[in-house]
Amino acid sequence: MTAAENVCYTLIIVPMDSEPPSEISLKNDLEKGDVKSKTEALKKVIIMILNGEKLPGLLMTIIRFVLPLQDHTIKKLLLVFWEIVPKTTPDGRLLQEMILVCDAYRKDLQHPNEFIRGSTLRFLCKLKEPELLEPLMPAIRACLEHRHSYVRRNAVLAIYTIYRNFEHLIPDAPELIHDFLVNEKDASCKRNAFMMLIHADQERALDYLSTCIDQVQTFGDILQLVIVELIYKVCHANPSERARFIRCIYNLLQSSSPAVKYEAAGTLVTLSSAPTAIKAAAQCYIDLIIKESDNNVKLIVLDRLIELKDHPSHERVLQDLVMDILRVLSTPDLEVRKKTLQLALDLVSSRNVEELVIVLKKEVIKTNNVTEHEDTDKYRQLLVRTLHSCSVRFPDMAANVIPVLMEFLSDYNEAAAADVLEFVREAIQRFDNLRLLIVEKMLEVFHAIKSVKIYRGALWILGEYCSTKEDIQSVMTEVRRSLGEIPIVESEIKKETGELKPEEEITVGPTQKLVTEMGTYATQSALSSSRPAKKEEDRPPLRGFLLDGDFFVAASLATTLTKIALRYVALVQEKKKQNSFVAEAMLLMATILHLGKSSLPKKPITDDDVDRISLCLKVLSECSPLMNDIFNKECRQSLSHMLSAKLEEETLSQKKESEKRNVIVQPDDPISFMQLTAKNEINSKEDQFQLSLLAAMGNTQRKEAADPLASKLNKVTQLTGFSDPVYAEAYVHVNQYDIVLDVLVVNQTSDTLQNCTLELATLGDLKLVEKPSPLTLAPHDFANIKANVKVASTENGIIFGNIVYDVSGAASDRNCVVLSDIHIDIMDYIQPATCTDAEFRQMWAEFEWENKVTVNTNIVDLNEYLLHILKSTNMKCLTPEKALSGYCGFMAANLYARSIFGEDALANVSIEKPIHLGPDASVTGHVRIRAKSQGMALSLGDKINLSQKKTNL
Repeated sequence: MTAAENVCYTLIIVPMDSEPPSEISLKNDLEKGDVKSKTEALKKVIIMILNGEKLPGLLMTIIRFVLPLQDHTIKKLLLVFWEIVPKTTPDGRLLQEMILVCDAYRKDLQHPNEFIRGSTLRFLCKLKEPELLEPLMPAIRACLEHRHSYVRRNAVLAIYTIYRNFEHLIPDAPELIHDFLVNEKDASCKRNAFMMLIHADQERALDYLSTCIDQVQTFGDILQLVIVELIYKVCHANPSERARFIRCIYNLLQSSSPAVKYEAAGTLVTLSSAPTAIKAAAQCYIDLIIKESDNNVKLIVLDRLIELKDHPSHERVLQDLVMDILRVLSTPDLEVRKKTLQLALDLVSSRNVEELVIVLKKEVIKTNNVTEHEDTDKYRQLLVRTLHSCSVRFPDMAANVIPVLMEFLSDYNEAAAADVLEFVREAIQRFDNLRLLIVEKMLEVFHAIKSVKIYRGALWILGEYCSTKEDIQSVMTEVRRSLGEIPIVESEIKKETGELKPEEEITVGPTQKLVTEMGTYATQSALSSSRPAKKEEDRPPLRGFLLDGDFFVAASLATTLTKIALRYVALVQEKKKQNSFVAEAMLLMATILHLGKSSLPKKPITDDDVDRISLCLKVLSECSPLMNDIFNKECRQSLSHMLSAKLEEETLSQKKESEKRNVIVQPDDPISFMQLTAKNEINSKEDQFQLSLLAAMGNTQRKEAADPLASKLNKVTQLTGFSDPVYAEAYVHVNQYDIVLDVLVVNQTSDTLQNCTLELATLGDLKLVEKPSPLTLAPHDFANIKANVKVASTENGIIFGNIVYDVSGAASDRNCVVLSDIHIDIMDYIQPATCTDAEFRQMWAEFEWENKVTVNTNIVDLNEYLLHILKSTNMKCLTPEKALSGYCGFMAANLYARSIFGEDALANVSIEKPIHLGPDASVTGHVRIRAKSQGMALSLGDKINLSQKKTNL
C-alpha cells in the first residue's frame, strides 16, 4: 500500500455482465418502486458511483424517497452510499442537501433499535466532514450510556476517530472515556475505551491501570492484550517505569488465554534479562507448546525459544529447562520433534546430559513398539542421531547408549539401522575401552541382520576390530552359520533334486486328495505349495543375499575373512591351526566364486567382485607382511583420517556459531541513530508490536530487508508502450504465498474511457483471486488497480492479459490494449537449506523428475562458476570446502534448497576445465537438477540457463 493511498473501508463484488442502467430508469425505480425495486436501484447507483459516475441528479431523489424508509437492508445500503457519494461542491463547500442527511442520522442515533444505532456510529467513523459531525455530537455522547454493549463500544470508536481527526468537536474526549472506563463492565467496551486512552492520553491510561493492576488477571483476554501492549510501549519509551509494571506482566503469564501468555512472555523477555524473568518466560513458552494442539503454533513458539537460546546470557537458564523442553516430544508431528531435539542438543551440558540420554533411550524403546505412525521410522532416525551426537560430545555416555542402539541393527528400517552402524563405527574407533563391549554386542545381533547394506557394514566392523583369538573364531562361526552348508552349489543342487524324489514327497508333508468333476481322485502334493516357502524361510541370511545375486556383500566378506585370517596367523603360533583357519577362509571364498559362476543365483557375479575375491585368495595364499599392513592398518588409518576431518569440520562450524552469538562492539563501530535508520533495518530497539504489524501487512520481503536502500523501481514492469492510448505499468510485490500487482493505468487520450477493465490470466500454478473492478478514466487521468494472485507451488509463472475500454460517444466496439507478460521469478520462493549426505542420496534416488542443463558460460574458473550458480539460484553447496579446494581440472558439487512450500530441490554440478583448449577456455559440463515436481525441476533449469553467463557491468 502506498502512503498516500486512502484506506478502503468497504469492498463490494460487482457483477459486470449487464449494461449499466440509465439515470432516468434508476430515478423512476427510486421514486415509484416498492422496497425491493428501491433496494436493487440503490445497489446499481452505488456500483455506478464506484465506477466513477457522479449522478448528481439522484441525490435529492434518494433523500426524499429512500432515506425515510425503515427497512434494514435499505439502511445498510444507505450507509455505503453516504460513504462514497461526493458531499462537497467543486469549490469544496458542503452540499446543502447534506443538512437533511445529517438530521436523518441524528434520528438514527436515537433510534430504539440497537443495530441501527451501532451501525450508524460505525459509519460516522468514516466521515471526514466536521460540519456534518458537529450537530451529531450530543447524540453520540448519549450513546455512551445506552443499555446495549454493541452501541456503547461503537460510540467509543466514533468518539476516538472524531477526537483524532477533529479534536475541537470533543476536546474532553479522554476525560469522558476515562470516566466511562471506570464504570464499564463489558469486556469489549473496556477494551475499546482503554485502546483509545493509550493513543489519545497515555497518562490517563496508566493512571487507570495503576488503580486496577491487581485485578488484571480477572479481565477479559482482549483487554489483557491491550494492557500488555501498553506496558511494552511505556517501558520501551521510558525504561524507569519497568519496576512499576513488571509484576503485572508476571501475573499475565498465568492468564487463561494462550495469546495473552505468548505476548506477555515476549514482552517480559524484552523488558528484563534477569534469570528469573527468562526462566518464567521460557517456562510459559514450553507450557504453550505442550498445551496447544496446532503444530504451526508449536513451531512458532519453538522459534521463540531458539531465539532465547541464541542469546549468550540466556543459554545457561535454558539448560536447566532441558527436561521440560523434552516433554514436547509427545507431539506426533515430525517437524516439531526435529526442532525440539535440535534445541535440546544445543542446550546439553555435562550437568544434564545423563538425564537427556535416559529420556532419549526411553523414546527409542517406545518407537520399537509403535509401528502404526508413518513418521515413526524417521523419528527413530532422529533419536539415533541425537544420541550419536551426545555420545561423541560426552564419551562417558557412550557405554549406556550403545547396547540399546545396537538392537536396531536388526531393524527392517534400513535408514535408522545405517545411522546406528555409523555411530557404532565412530564409537569403536574413538573409544578403545568400548571395543570389547561393541564387538560382543555385534556378535549377538549379527545373525538377525536383515538388510544387506547393514550386513556389509557389520562385517567390516567385525573384521576390523576383532583382536582376540576367541573373537576371531566367533566371527568365523557366525559367518559359517550365516552362509549355511558348503559347498553352496552342491548343497543347493542336492536340495532341488532331492525334492523330486517320490519318497521324500511323503516326508515333506501330508498329501491332500481332491475329487474332480469327473468323479476321479486327484492328488495335490505339499511339494508345490508349502516347501518353497519353507525353503525361503529357512535359508540363512548371507546365502539368501548371494542367491538373490548381491555379490558385493561377498567381496566385503572376502576382505573381512582375509583380515581375520591374517590376524589369526599373527596371534596363533601353531602351523596346523593357522593352515586350517586360512584354508577354511579360502574354501568359503572359492565356494562363493563357484556359486557366482553357476546358474543358481538370480544375477551372475560381476567382474569387479570376482577380481576382489580372487585378490583376497592370492593374499591368503602368500600371507606377505606388506599385504598384512595394507589390510590390517591402512584401512583403519583411512577411517581415522575421515573421522578427524569430520570432527574438525564440526568444531569449525560450532566455533563460527559461537562467534555469531558473541556480539563484540569495537570502539570505532558507527553509532546507530534511531532517527536516521532506514525503516526496514531491524534491531532490538525497535517496537516489536510495530514489527509484527508490518509483518502482517506484508512488509517482510527478504530482499528488501537485506538491502533497505534497494529501489522499488527495480520491480516495476512496463506493460504497454508509451504511444498506446492507455499506458500501464505494474509494481510486482511478492509476499510468500501471494503476489500483489499494483498496476498504474494512464489515459493518454483526450476522451473519457468508460468501463476500463484490467483483464488478467495466468500460466503455471498461479490463481487470480478476484477480477479487478472496471473504472471510468477522465481525459489524461490515471488510476491504480490492485490484483491479487495466489501462488500454490514453486515454479515459474506468467501473468498476461489486456486492458479493454469503451470510448464515450464512439461506436459500441470495445478497444483493447494487449499487455506485456509479467514473469514471476522462482527465486522469490527458494531458500538455501542443509541436509546430510544420506538424506541427499535418498532424495536423489526417490525424486522422479530430472532436468539436465548443459553448461554454457563465459566463466573460465571452476570455483567462480560454482559461486555464480549458488548466488543466482539461492541454493546451498553441501560439498565441504576441503573437497572443493585445490585445482585438478574438474569439480563435482551437490547443491540443495527448499521452497517456502516445503518442496526440495537438488542439483549436482559436474564441470571441468578443458586444458587442451588453453587457459582462457570456458568451463564445460552439466548441471543435473532433481525435484519431486516437474515444474520445480524445469523452472530451476530455466533459471540456471538464463543466469549462467556472467555479465560484465
